[in-house]
Amino acid sequence: MLMKANHDQLIHFAVCFNNEGYKASLEVGKLYRMIADEQAAAHGLVRIVDESGEDYAFAANRFYPVPLPQNVEEALLTASY
Repeated sequence: MLMKANHDQLIHFAVCFNNEGYKASLEVGKLYRMIADEQAAAHGLVRIVDESGEDYAFAANRFYPVPLPQNVEEALLTASY
């Protein structure tokens, strides 16, 4: 689920703080791209692009959504693909 920060800015990134059971896929403290998925959000999940470069649904409580300045977010989204 993409979250909103101040001024209706969508949050597209989150920091992982729990990788238990997913040590090969997730790194604690790393910033990950979140992809909007309302169906996953309805089940308490977020869709994250992991270390493989693929997106998977993980428990939302493993991540903390992080609002970024627009120019930083744009640079990261451009660099991601």
